[in-house]
Order: sequence, then C-alpha cells, then structure tokens
Amino acid sequence: MPPEPVLPAGSDVLLLEDDTTLRKRLAAHLRASGAEVKEAVNVDHARKLLRELPFDFALIDLHLPDGEGIDLLREKLFSETTGVVVMTAFGSIAKAVEAMRLGAGDYLTKPFDPQELALAFGRCRSAREAARREAHAAGDAGRDELFFGESLRDVRAALDTILATERRLAHRLPPVLIEGETGTGKSVLARWLHAQGPRQSLPLVAVNCATLPETLLEAELFGHERGAFTDAKAARIGLFEAADGGTLFLDEISTLTASAQAKVLTAVEDGKIRRVGGTRELSVDVRLIAASNRPLAALVGQGVFREDLYHRLDLLRLTLPPLREHGADLLALARHLLARIATRHRLPPHTITRDGEARLLAQPWRGNLRELSHELERALIFGHGTALDFAHLGGAPSAASAPSWRNPAWQLPEAGFTLDGVVADLVAEALRASNNNVSAAARRLGVTREFLRYRLAGPKAGDPTDSPAAG
Repeated sequence: MPPEPVLPAGSDVLLLEDDTTLRKRLAAHLRASGAEVKEAVNVDHARKLLRELPFDFALIDLHLPDGEGIDLLREKLFSETTGVVVMTAFGSIAKAVEAMRLGAGDYLTKPFDPQELALAFGRCRSAREAARREAHAAGDAGRDELFFGESLRDVRAALDTILATERRLAHRLPPVLIEGETGTGKSVLARWLHAQGPRQSLPLVAVNCATLPETLLEAELFGHERGAFTDAKAARIGLFEAADGGTLFLDEISTLTASAQAKVLTAVEDGKIRRVGGTRELSVDVRLIAASNRPLAALVGQGVFREDLYHRLDLLRLTLPPLREHGADLLALARHLLARIATRHRLPPHTITRDGEARLLAQPWRGNLRELSHELERALIFGHGTALDFAHLGGAPSAASAPSWRNPAWQLPEAGFTLDGVVADLVAEALRASNNNVSAAARRLGVTREFLRYRLAGPKAGDPTDSPAAG
C-alpha cells in the first residue's frame, strides 16, 4: 500500500541530515508524496541552497558536523512562508523548543517513524495557512479603509483623537459609539478602528444585534450554563468572553432588550458579566464598539434606550454623514471604489464620463455606500467599454450637454449690473429647487457646501474669499 501523502504534490522541500542512511530513507518517503526534495549534508550546504532556491517546507537536523541547524533560523534564512520541522535527539529538547521560538513549526525526536512526518508537516502547514489568513484579514482591513475626503474631515480628526487616547490607556479602553444611516460604513469603520488600535493582534468579534432572536440574545452575548434553558445541554461562553482582551462590535445596539442593555452597561462599567443561569461574576476586558442607524439620544427621549447606557457609550462618538451629503467627495469615492471593484474582478481600469458624474451626483443614495458600490459593480460588469456613464440610473445630464440657463436674447447692459445680486438669485433658486438642502444646492451650483454656507451667512465687505473659486 502506498504511503500516506506527507505534503501537497509538487512541494519544494529542503532536507538537512548528515546521516546518509536516514537522509536517503526520509527523502524517498517525501518523494513518494510527489515532493521535490533537495538534500543537504551540512549547514553550509543548506545555507547555500536557501540563498539560491525558495522552499515550501524544510526538515532539518539540529546537530551537524559544521554547526547547528538552528543557526539557519537564527540567521533568518527561511522565508515567512516556509514551514520548518526540526529533528533532534531526546536529550536536546531544549534546542527544539528554542527552534520553535525562532519560527519552526514543529519538531520530531529521533528515532521516529517516517509516517510521523505527515502529522508534523500537517501542523506546520496549518500554522502557515493560519498566518496567511491573518495576513489576508489585515490586508482586508487596509483595503476597507474609509475614503477620508473633505466630507469626513471631522470624522478623521475624531478617529485620530480616539487612537491617541487608546495608545495612552492600553487597558480598559472606553467604548466608541458610531451613528449613521444604514449603509454609511459603520461596520467598516469599526473594523478599521480595531485594526489601527493597540488591540489589532487580538480578536475582533462582530455581531449584528438585530439578527439575534430575543429569546437567545442574552445567551449569545453573555453565555449560558448547562440547564439554563431547555436546549442548554452544555455550558457555552458568550461573545463578551470570546472577545476578552480584544474588541466586541455590537452593530445595531438600539435593538437590544432592556434587560440586555442593563447587562451591557455592567460589562462596560465594571468589566463583569454573568452567564445566563449562572451565579458567578466573570471578569472580561473588552473594548466595546457600538453602532446604531438611529440616533440613540432620540431613542432615549422615546424611552426605548437606557439613558445611563447612552451616556456611557457617548463618551467617544462618531457620526457618519449620508452619502448625499458628501458633495464632490462622492465622485472621488466612486473612483476609489471602482478601482477596487475592477481589481477584484480582474478587469482593466475604468473611468467615469461627465454624464456619469452628473448622474451619480443627482442620485439620492438612500442605501448610501452599499448602494453606490452595488451600482458601480453593476455598471462595471454589465457595461460596454471602460468609460461608464451610468445611463441606467437616469437623472440629469452633465453640464456640458445641458442647455444653457441663460436666455439667448439677453445681453450684458452697457450700464453694467450687480454680479453679487445675480449670484444671490442663483443661490436662492438652487435652494428652492433643492428644498433648502444646502448640500444638494451646492452640487447644482458646482460649489462647495462651505462656500454656499458662507454666502448664506452674508460675506463681509472686501472679503477676498467671496467667490466660487475660493470655495
């Protein structure tokens, strides 16, 4: 019967062993699994091979005629993707432990059956894959970074303050509250905040409270003891315990029951929880990030959210504006998202036409970022060519193709006229057409919200910033 596969077929393996008989036997066993094996008889030989070739795995002896195999680990000659298994005699376990501290994935004590290689390399491979997933997750956190344009300037400043506070405190971090409409990026912001903070290497546990059945909500958050309810056949830890030392993200916290809100308050204030059906208080060190698509202050006024919990959460608050208030940032954000989506689908870079820009700006975007991403992906996948005009959205054409607002028969009067008065009339008309929405009026006029607010406040005489260009 053929031996059990030790490694994925085609794996490149470095085998370092000075005992010829053992080396040949191990090499044959590895090659039977389809591995490509390079044999080294001493440390210097292995060092030369490592500098010339990449290896997926390595099996190295610790005691060689010209030195120690552990020197290769000390010299950091293995790449981060190489799984290393060391071989040692029974009396040299301390060296094997040191090798593990230096990056080896496992060790085998001589003499051993070659069949044990499958288990050792399996553990090594699992560790390597876990590291890869963690690196991918870290990469995702970076890719999910919010687009901090002018419209999110205040949010970015608040984030910098929060991160500086967290680095100073390190322990018992105060909770963070994120408010904003559905789809504005609250969960993305929470993950970004965790990835940038002092607990980035510790777990992030995220849960949407609205998806938890009311009957199981407290058991999910705080855990339960055996027999606490009908189906509780065994004790189970809750999400607060699972996030101990790291971050717990409670999305849509406004949907929690009054009882659950009271327990969350205790967890935040005292760092204590009690499992459902339990009598012992358990200590937890959890950094809490909460999010709500409805302003909690209004819910407190309606009597559906605890005022004391609200004030505890409101210490560090972030409010994400809806997409319709991003102004000209919306176009920069759209290009940013479009590039990411094209990369994900392995498509060439795409551009947005002037008509496409006008249509994007004209949309109400009730679904915010989520809706924008959906429409961008739809246009990219189903569109023709690399210039997107979003014709399926309808809406206003671009200024380049729109009819002139000026009556063709109108001529500049020789006596002149008041330009400031014309600007004031245009501002008033834009506000009327936009139901007094300053952001929408600014988009119609092609100016920033700041300029429009400045105009509405009444510019001071002689102020040089009284022009659209200055906005």
